[in-house]
Amino acid sequence: MAGTPEDQIENISVPVIEEELEVGKRRVEGDRVSVRTIARERTELIEQPLESMEVEVERIAVGKVIDTAPDVRNDGNTMIIPVVEERLVVEKRLFLVEEIHVHRRRVVTQFRQNVTLRSQEVVVERRDAASDRDRTETPQEG
Repeated sequence: MAGTPEDQIENISVPVIEEELEVGKRRVEGDRVSVRTIARERTELIEQPLESMEVEVERIAVGKVIDTAPDVRNDGNTMIIPVVEERLVVEKRLFLVEEIHVHRRRVVTQFRQNVTLRSQEVVVERRDAASDRDRTETPQEG
């Protein structure tokens, strides 16, 4: 009997394919970078007010008999320093011989001087490995 289902079955081959992946890493040379600094100097004029104190000494004769020595006192910007002496008369008396007046006055003068200021600039040079070209990067002024 040729018509049986078993005779009609053909042998079919199905190929099986398998892929494999191997992963690894290797060092590849990329861009090279060098960084250097450049020192710069510039001269600038600075102006700064300088403050000082000047004194003027003035001696003022008084010639007056007093009972006790006066204290040093201030009258505004003037310091008054009494100078006394004892004189022998029939009786001992205290005389105010003179006062020393020290006048204070603030003086401001404008000070000018050239000074040297230093700064550094950073230059980055990058060498492109693929094209073997140099590229220089400098910071923007600002």
